Amino acid sequence: MVHLTEEQKLELRTIASKIIKNGRGILAADESTGTMGKRLEQINVKNEEDTRRNYRHLLMSSDKELSNYIGGVILFHETLYQKDVEGKLLKDYLKEKDIVVGIKVDKGVVPLMNTDGEGTTQGLDGLGERCAQYKKDGCDFAKWRCVLKITEHTPSALSIMENANVLARYASICQQNGIVPIVEPEILPDGEHTIERCQEVTEQVLAAQYKALSDHHVYLEGTLLKPNMVTSGHSAAIKASPQEVANATVTALRRTVPAAMPGVVFLSGGQSELSATENLNAMNCHEACRPWKISFSYGRALQASVLQAWQGKQECFAAAQMVLMHRAKMNSLAARGEYKKEMESDKSSAEQSLFVGNHTY
Repeated sequence: MVHLTEEQKLELRTIASKIIKNGRGILAADESTGTMGKRLEQINVKNEEDTRRNYRHLLMSSDKELSNYIGGVILFHETLYQKDVEGKLLKDYLKEKDIVVGIKVDKGVVPLMNTDGEGTTQGLDGLGERCAQYKKDGCDFAKWRCVLKITEHTPSALSIMENANVLARYASICQQNGIVPIVEPEILPDGEHTIERCQEVTEQVLAAQYKALSDHHVYLEGTLLKPNMVTSGHSAAIKASPQEVANATVTALRRTVPAAMPGVVFLSGGQSELSATENLNAMNCHEACRPWKISFSYGRALQASVLQAWQGKQECFAAAQMVLMHRAKMNSLAARGEYKKEMESDKSSAEQSLFVGNHTY
């Protein structure tokens, strides 16, 4: 039988705890080429390799202060091997700041036959070899995203089971190669469902997920969980307050997530930058016992206002980096329950919804 050695377990535990230490969270900069194109289109910038490299250079080369707030950055395959104009690998900017380098390893969502528009995530073939190479190339954690949706008849039992097992198998392969897996069973916010319905589905999905992780002998202390927050559907008539989101989310986690798992790093799920920060803060102010760290793994909720500040212009480079630093700091404060809305300097862009229907990466 293949088992993790005590040395392997120690390495995985150390990596996971380092990423979320002292209120630090994750910058998800792993958008695919197509998704990055949609982001750039919003600021009227062409989706070219040089443009993507320049933007990600902006993110990675930010001041060392960033490491006070960001413990890990998830990269897309292209970015891992990109160099700046002087020939320096972009990932080395992160290494110099002692920020852990992560990598997206799934191959995207595909249809699940004989279901009501549900899907599963592909990419298990050759994953062991890819993880071994990524580890050699400096990656210490990975991301794999599965997607479920709420309708009258979904998620189905098949979809829940299939995605839970895919994530568990991915996690096992990662750990065998010294990589901490982020387990991401995302329930999309699309729809008119109530927060109560979202909580019910979230509990079903997470319960199945941790059963699958147990069945696959995944070492929980060397993992991180990246779930959705429990919210009302994006089109719901009644929107839940941060306190309601916090109560429903923390309750769902307490009912399903083992205490051995070190950290919950939430996805923003199309919330505005301010809402993602406020809801995270409310969870960390919740009175219930929370045995895991509660932090963030945000993409759009850390980058939307950065892109608006940059506009593809070299002369706006430093200003955009300042915006990134501010958003990272606000979310780090929220991960410690110390955020206040009055700390925001410019609320206008941060209040805009970032929702994208049936969102893909």
